[in-house]
Amino acid sequence: MNAPEKTPAGDPLILRRRQGAVETLSLNRPAQYNSLPGAMLDEIRAALEDISRDEGVRAVVIAGSGKAFCAGHDLKEMMANRDHAFTRALFDRCSRMMMTIQRMPQPVIARVHGMATAAGCQLVAMCDLAVAAESARFATSGIALGLFCTTPGVAVARNLLRKNALEMLLTGEFIDARKAQAWGLVNRVVPDAELDAELARLVDSIVSKPRDVIALGKKLFYEQIELPIAQAYGVAAEGMACNMMLDSTAEGVGAFLAKRSPNWHA
Repeated sequence: MNAPEKTPAGDPLILRRRQGAVETLSLNRPAQYNSLPGAMLDEIRAALEDISRDEGVRAVVIAGSGKAFCAGHDLKEMMANRDHAFTRALFDRCSRMMMTIQRMPQPVIARVHGMATAAGCQLVAMCDLAVAAESARFATSGIALGLFCTTPGVAVARNLLRKNALEMLLTGEFIDARKAQAWGLVNRVVPDAELDAELARLVDSIVSKPRDVIALGKKLFYEQIELPIAQAYGVAAEGMACNMMLDSTAEGVGAFLAKRSPNWHA
């Protein structure tokens, strides 16, 4: 494995911390509000792919270092390489990283504080779940610079109602955490001081469930969500049948019928 890229100060671009069955990836360019150069996109994707193969990891948290979650793409890098082939490759790299979140078996949760703009807002939208501090703000702000947030719009439009998504994309204006929750971008909003405690409650609820059922359910959710309803029911029915064959399901249903707690972690 290649050595991780470093910031100009010599710090790694992302920080990985394992605590029990939960792994946290922290974006680590605080002076740049965790903007995303190409090397950082590649490192995030590589870390996620590594984690996806680790059956000991039951949930993943993506967080930001410093004062913000993520300010989106690194505009200085983009302007220094204002070439169609470079730019297209950069956005393809970003898309591959974002899709890795959806394809990995573990649920991925965004821990959002400060601002999440453009590709940072996209990252929140691509995570399976998101918990935000009350002070967090969200925007697809590229339009203010003459750059429509088309790729962030793919993820945002799959979280929000169409008119809400277009309002964000066409105005570039910030929305606060409560509006982000009401519009479907985040799950939970809490006072800043309670962010980690609320995140832990959500993670603990997920980790207490059987890993194989969570992985199957996440895969089937994303597989069916884009399909016409008749095809979606076909995928879902096959998924339920496969789910019923799992030992975890036999234990869970058996425990319910016997009026006892399931023993999934024996």
